[in-house]
Amino acid sequence: MDFSLLGPITVTTGAGELALGPAKRSSVLALLLLQPNTTVPLEQLIDSLWEEEPPEHARTVVQGHVSRLRATLARGGAEAYGIELATHGSAYLLRLPEELIDAHRFAELVALARPEAAPADAVPLLREALGLWRGPALTGTVTSPPFAAAAHALEEQRLAATEALARAHGALGEHEQAAAILYTAAVNNPLREGMVAELMRALFRTGRQSDAMEWFHRTRRLLDEELGVGPGARLKGAYEEILRAEEAGAGGRGRGDTASGTGQGGGTHGAGRAAQGAPQEAGASDARPTTAQDPRVPAQGGRGPTGGAPGRTSGPPAVPRLLPRPPARFLGREQQLAALTTVVQSAVPGESPLAVVTGPAGVGKTACAVQWSHAYAGAFPDGQLFADLRGFNEGAAAEPVEILRDFLLALGTPPERVPTSAQSASALFRSLVAERRLLVVLDNAQSSAQVRPLLPGGAHCATVVTSRSRLDGLVATDVARPVPVQALGAAEGTALLGAMLGAERVADDPDAAQELVALCDGLPLALRAAAAQLTARPRWRLARLAAALRDERRRLALLSAEDTGVAAALRMSVARLSADDARLLSALAANADGHLNASVAAALAGADPEVIQEGLDRLTEMHLVDEEATDVYTISTLTQLFARDEGPAGGPEGKPGGGSGSG
Repeated sequence: MDFSLLGPITVTTGAGELALGPAKRSSVLALLLLQPNTTVPLEQLIDSLWEEEPPEHARTVVQGHVSRLRATLARGGAEAYGIELATHGSAYLLRLPEELIDAHRFAELVALARPEAAPADAVPLLREALGLWRGPALTGTVTSPPFAAAAHALEEQRLAATEALARAHGALGEHEQAAAILYTAAVNNPLREGMVAELMRALFRTGRQSDAMEWFHRTRRLLDEELGVGPGARLKGAYEEILRAEEAGAGGRGRGDTASGTGQGGGTHGAGRAAQGAPQEAGASDARPTTAQDPRVPAQGGRGPTGGAPGRTSGPPAVPRLLPRPPARFLGREQQLAALTTVVQSAVPGESPLAVVTGPAGVGKTACAVQWSHAYAGAFPDGQLFADLRGFNEGAAAEPVEILRDFLLALGTPPERVPTSAQSASALFRSLVAERRLLVVLDNAQSSAQVRPLLPGGAHCATVVTSRSRLDGLVATDVARPVPVQALGAAEGTALLGAMLGAERVADDPDAAQELVALCDGLPLALRAAAAQLTARPRWRLARLAAALRDERRRLALLSAEDTGVAAALRMSVARLSADDARLLSALAANADGHLNASVAAALAGADPEVIQEGLDRLTEMHLVDEEATDVYTISTLTQLFARDEGPAGGPEGKPGGGSGSG
């Protein structure tokens, strides 16, 4: 069980996020988490929850919220984690291991980091700490002065950690990374003079003298306009150091201790490159930084500085190439390939684009994603990661921590420095790829919850997920763009058979080829299995296989090739259904033409129409049923045959009346 204060107030268990209820209830929990294992008086809770005079029934309201929080935590299994919300007279005590609170873990990681004494170790610690933040602290609490003060204190800690991370990169000579880290923070906190001063020094060491001076003059104007004061000692000190370095001709470009506030950072990783160009005039400060000068934009080749990535010991960042081989004889899908390109190219600046390729079993989702990934690999020069999440395979789906370990090792993290918890491993992964141009392909996902820890956070990264489920959760929370993949039409299916068997063999029997496409429901997996049957029998005409496939009792068996087949793929989809939904699918298979509505489905299943509607929605989400129009559902012939043969059987996690388990 994890408690989050560094962003929206949330409580997360292995089964997902707990529903906390209204803002005041979340606020009660937040105040108890801010003082864990300490009694919090009822009067303090009342004073914090109401900005003005509290109502007469305030005590009753707070007591009600505490009671409901206690019940919510109990449902989430609080006792197993050693968590107890106890009442002590007129006070409350939230007893729990403090490491379950993200703010506590953040403070511990920052305390362990020593940016000046041990910068190489400090970088991954501070990146992991900052990776715990998911937005402004205490989001979702009431807007009262106590919560505003607590949020401000946490924000100050975040900014201090950001400055410490920049100092650690500077001590390693990684001045471009230091500038990139400070740039965004300074934009959001333009009157924080110390931060601007450090950004000026970092920019200067990378050869961006005019940008550094522009930051000074911009901040000086803001201080005068907003506060009516002049620059403080730290800001003026940075300005004068840069001027002196320019006048001395050193330019700070070959010596890490020139224009330095710490006297450290003698490396030349970033500064040495700047020395190759002519010095810029220090007074040329009126021009705004161009896109090429923006330190948030990676250096040439799409990569960030290579002086030392978090989690690595030395050397340039590893460039993983984990994509599987391109799909053989891939044809068509121009619309889906174009849609994937659009998702990446039209992403909102600063956001990491995310596409979800969805469709039924055997429709070719993985082939489509892998084909596009190979075609556009050049747009991601820092590497391509790939993982099979085994969401619809035999056995258990892959745990996020397992995939993260593979990713971190591929990115060059020493095995002994790979975190053992999914949360820490996810934070380190996001830190490692924050400044890279990286493609992540997550194949065969079972649920949105399985995917979220694996998403990169960098604005230059892109993620493609494939799943039989629609993964509506990713669409809702991460603005994922769906890319649906449908069955092939007659022409496309015939072309695939021609590519597999040879155009002449298909041209000799064109009517049979079209019949084969129809008997295979246009599924590429089924068509490839049919082609394998014909390849093994070179004397067979296509019509002979078509005749065999007309026998519905043999069709699924014929449309399999060793470990690949439609029946096996459908079996894995049905295994993720609840027992009730599996029975509903079996009942729908009895419908002769495969077209029905909710009323017909209810009659076939012998159940309440409202319950059936929910089941139809879950089957549609899993692409076992298609909703062609409002209350018009279809079930494919192959799915019907499978459901009739196999009968109702939910997966081990399925329970009567439950969801599909697909997220």
